[in-house]
Amino acid sequence: MTEITDTREELPEPLEAFILQWGDLGGQWGVNRSISQIHAFLYLAERPLTAEDIAESLDMARSNVSNSIKELLGWNLIRRVPMRQDRRDHFEAETNVWEIAARIAAGRKQREIDPALTALRNCVEKAEHDPKVTPVARQRLHDMLEFTAALDRWYGQMLSIPQGKRDMLIRLGSKIASFLPGGKG
Repeated sequence: MTEITDTREELPEPLEAFILQWGDLGGQWGVNRSISQIHAFLYLAERPLTAEDIAESLDMARSNVSNSIKELLGWNLIRRVPMRQDRRDHFEAETNVWEIAARIAAGRKQREIDPALTALRNCVEKAEHDPKVTPVARQRLHDMLEFTAALDRWYGQMLSIPQGKRDMLIRLGSKIASFLPGGKG
């Protein structure tokens, strides 16, 4: 009988904690835990890794890793990296935090905000011509559409601002309100 030993290299505790917590957060954001854990693992990795490396290190089924990699590629959060003298696919994560946030926001906008805008526009249009819809309900639909459209415009404006200026805006935080009429910092 052969003894089976676990040859998996243990991750340092803070990295293991980050990977597990990122997985839990992903679950709260509606993303499969495995996908989030693989993203966190690749984000921390110092070199491109194969699906086998990932499966072994995270103790996940190879099929789960493959499906998760496809999802992460679809979100444009990881990319294939060719490696000399190795025919296997290797993967690395985007490490620029702004890029990660922008790509996640773009994916969420496409999957959530764009369809919401379309649905709200249709509802507002139909409500305008339906005498059974009360003025209060009509106004509330219009308010929701305007709010969602404003968020969509803001998102587009934020993408057009160079990264250095976005960093400055974030550091300013609520102090930016002091520059607005009637604003308090």
